[in-house]
Amino acid sequence: MTRTVIAAICIAGVASAACVHSPPSINGVRPAPASPSSLWTPPASVITAASRDTTHLAISTTAARQLTLPEVVDLALRNSPATRLSWAQARAAADAYGSTEGRLYPTLSAGLSVNHSLSLATPGRPPIERSQYGPSLTLAYTVLDFGGRSGSIDVTRQTAIALDLSHNATVENTILQVEAAAFGYLSTRSQLAAQRVAVELATAALDAANERHRVGLATIADVLQAQTARSQAELQLETLEGALQVARGSLAVAMGVPANSPFDIPEVPATDSVHFVSESVDSLIDLAVRNRPELASARAEAAAASSQIRVARSGYLPALAIGATGANNGSNVSTFSGRTYAINLGVQMPVFTGFSNQYDVASASEQYQAALARAETTKQQIIQQVFSAYYTLRTSTNRVRTAADLLASAIQSETVARERYREGVGSIVDLLVAQSALANARAQSVDARWQWRTSLAQLAHDVGVLNARGDTTFSPLTPLPDIRPGR
Repeated sequence: MTRTVIAAICIAGVASAACVHSPPSINGVRPAPASPSSLWTPPASVITAASRDTTHLAISTTAARQLTLPEVVDLALRNSPATRLSWAQARAAADAYGSTEGRLYPTLSAGLSVNHSLSLATPGRPPIERSQYGPSLTLAYTVLDFGGRSGSIDVTRQTAIALDLSHNATVENTILQVEAAAFGYLSTRSQLAAQRVAVELATAALDAANERHRVGLATIADVLQAQTARSQAELQLETLEGALQVARGSLAVAMGVPANSPFDIPEVPATDSVHFVSESVDSLIDLAVRNRPELASARAEAAAASSQIRVARSGYLPALAIGATGANNGSNVSTFSGRTYAINLGVQMPVFTGFSNQYDVASASEQYQAALARAETTKQQIIQQVFSAYYTLRTSTNRVRTAADLLASAIQSETVARERYREGVGSIVDLLVAQSALANARAQSVDARWQWRTSLAQLAHDVGVLNARGDTTFSPLTPLPDIRPGR
């Protein structure tokens, strides 16, 4: 019999072990992949939920919509999961602050109890079966805890401030990201237009070479060289056409819409690319130290860490609490029926906590020092960012002017080379070299202009003045003195 029992126990143990290694299914499918190299097949409910997951704000697919830069920024801000995440975190921190402030008020709880008991018989008294029931109210309030309660409230308040400022930083980062994507798209589109002109010039040069070869004034080598130059120009044009679609898709993703959404951005004039901010780098750094939400958030986190020290130190001190309970009891035994109440005033004094209070205070103090160091690190990073962005914008402004001079010279050089070749006094090599230089000058001019706009947006972001319309709140832009060598 004993062996039979042991065998049954073993069988039950094996069965239970098998159950442990066979977790329940998820909506009828295997809860995990079968092997490290296999894919997990999701259940139908997951696939259905994915099919319902549409874009938060989609652009109409009936026609390509013309979007201004403020509209592009607005779409990005409303669609960005990063801004929704930071917003939800800020709201959760605000609710936690409200919850902590509730400690300032007394707590009142109501109860309803039913109790049935049977007492033991004693000499001279039979056992008594008694039922009691009735409502009760309990009031509790902490009168004084020497900083623990107020410190906890300040911790959650500063934490809410820090997360609100972190949300501001997320919004500004989103604006910069979508602006950079928009400027990249516009730059690629302008370079594509410039390359189309280069293809037209290369085609005109090939036609001129063919005509000169037809009348016997040029060799077949001229024609082949012109053909090669045009093929190279067409190849670059095709490359830019593909790059434009990639840039359009990147901009769509930055706006939070599908990459294949039809939209376009009107051409932005280039007349604003020859000015510079009037503030000095030192004044911009001071402005950034005051404006940047990242630094303000780090300071709020340090303030929260400082308040946490007060909370930890309150563990050494007594707490004074008051409580009151009132009840109206009913019973089948009349002597146990009636109203009752109790009032208590108590002081709790920690005597020994296993040195935990000592370590709590030390830990809170070190966390405060770490928060101060993070705030100082953030400040130094912001200063370095503004300094670099300031001189990057200054360089970009000069590059726009130099690129404009280069483009003007290249246009004149190509015109002279084309006329000389047409008149028979210039070579095809001179013409092709001039046209290549002109194409490069156009590309550099376009790149310099959009790099300037990107640099301006970066500086505005680093200073903390990039607003939700995608423009800056700098003082009026002023012409930058020409500091190029030899000027």
